[in-house]
Amino acid sequence: MTQLLRINSSSRLDGSHSAAIADTFEAGFRAKHPGCRVITRNVADGSIPFIAQKTIEGFYAPQDNLPDDLKAATALSDALVEEIQGSDTLLFAVPIYNFSIPAALKAWIDQIMRIGHTFSMDETGFKGLVKARRAVIVCAYGSEGYLPEEPFAAANFLEPYLKFLLAFLGIETVDFIRLQGTATATPDAFAVRLEAARAEAKRAA
Repeated sequence: MTQLLRINSSSRLDGSHSAAIADTFEAGFRAKHPGCRVITRNVADGSIPFIAQKTIEGFYAPQDNLPDDLKAATALSDALVEEIQGSDTLLFAVPIYNFSIPAALKAWIDQIMRIGHTFSMDETGFKGLVKARRAVIVCAYGSEGYLPEEPFAAANFLEPYLKFLLAFLGIETVDFIRLQGTATATPDAFAVRLEAARAEAKRAA
C-alpha cells in the first residue's frame, strides 16, 4: 500500500499557511493513489520531546541486548523511524522561524536520525537508509526575498538544511513549494501567491 508521511511543524495549529498548502498536496496525492495510507504528525503539539541523554545512550548501545530502560527511552524513536521507513513519500509543512526550521521539527529530526536505522557509516563514508524516494516541502515565509538570487537569500537556512539532510538520508528527490510574504504582502498580492502555491501543490501531487 502506498503511504504518505506528513509532518506539520507550524505552531499555528489553526490558520497555518504551510499546512493549508500541504492540504492541497495531500488531497491530490489521495486522488492519485486511491486507498493510500496517510500518517500525520503535528510535531508542534508537544508530542515529540527534545532528545534526552537516555535516548542517545539507547541509540549507541548494542541493539541485540538493550536493557528495559533504554528500550523505553528509544520507543518513540522506534515508532517514528518505522513511520518514515514505511512511507513512499514524505510531506513537510514548514514555516521559517528566525531564518531556520521550527524547533519542533528539529526535535523530530533528532529522533529519526539513527545510525543503523536511517543512515549507516563505514570506512567509505555515510549512506542513507531511508526507503522513501521523494520528499515535498511546503515552505511558508512571513517576509519576502528569501529565494535564490533574492536580497535575503543568505538568511534562508531552512531550505539548504532540509535539502542536505534528506539527501543524506538517501531520499533522491526533494521538491520545494514556496509561499512568501504571509505577514507582509498586501491582501491582493498574497491571494495571487496563495493561489499559485496551491496550483504548484496540485501539480506536484
